[in-house]
Amino acid sequence: MTHRSWGFICRMAALVLWAGAAMANPEEWRQGEWPRTDFSRHSIDYSEIKSGGPPKDGIPAIDNPRFEDLKEGQEEGWAAGLADTEPVISFSVGSDARAYPLRVLMWHEIVNDTVGGEPVAVTYCPLCNAALVFERTVNGRVLDFGATGKLRHSDLVMYDRQTESWWQQFTGEAIVGEMTGSELKLIPSRLESFARFRERFSQGRVLVPNDPAARDYGANPYLGYGGRGDAFPLHGQHAIRHRAYGARRRDRDRSGPARSLVARPLARTGRNQNRRPGLALGGRAKLRSRCAYGCFWTRRGQRHRPTQRRGSSRRRAS
Repeated sequence: MTHRSWGFICRMAALVLWAGAAMANPEEWRQGEWPRTDFSRHSIDYSEIKSGGPPKDGIPAIDNPRFEDLKEGQEEGWAAGLADTEPVISFSVGSDARAYPLRVLMWHEIVNDTVGGEPVAVTYCPLCNAALVFERTVNGRVLDFGATGKLRHSDLVMYDRQTESWWQQFTGEAIVGEMTGSELKLIPSRLESFARFRERFSQGRVLVPNDPAARDYGANPYLGYGGRGDAFPLHGQHAIRHRAYGARRRDRDRSGPARSLVARPLARTGRNQNRRPGLALGGRAKLRSRCAYGCFWTRRGQRHRPTQRRGSSRRRAS
């Protein structure tokens, strides 16, 4: 299958999500793709889980990521084609700093990696713009993650290959299977511009596709998602989606409409951030925090609050 035909399939899946969503049926799941999943254990209502279109691992996670090294802040090879404003997920563990371009995560959603000697999962849900990094070690056991092909509240549902339990990407919590109730530890990360990452980490590493010709990297197969009725309903109702921001800082969650960042370009940081290239949110302004993620406003003037994450993180996003 060519990347163009795959892109067409993804576009169709995104535009007819609700119309084509399969009814939740754990018995059918067990007899089909999920014979190892313990469906007797779950913390959510199965009616909240919808089919996103692709099958299990239809959106392939990256298990053997390839990187290019910056040299004094300068990129070479594939990464040289990234614009200064290219959005990347960035974080560091010790002296190991890495950037994961969204143009790659758009097509893979999960990267199973080891950074600074620690197993991590770098995750991105294109439908709700949630960019989150987790430790992959739970109770002394290293897990590897893939995409179920399912969604809950328009958010990616992951699974671990060791127990085939299902995990909500937005919260890092296991919601179905043997691991139900377990939580992944969040690693502080940034959603920022490539230029900002290069400035902060001149010797950093940049994720590049294993095969640049395999996907239409740089294209967005979900254009049009979030309009009037083409998305999954939140809380059982269709609603007009609006771009919003969310952030956690000092264990407190903040969220609001992206347009407020344009209206207040300082974003409460105390200095003019527009002097440097940054990730554009609603036009010009950008958000800087320990952990940034995305969400939607479900109705005009009414906020859909992100689910609060429990637990604390040990590191700071440098």
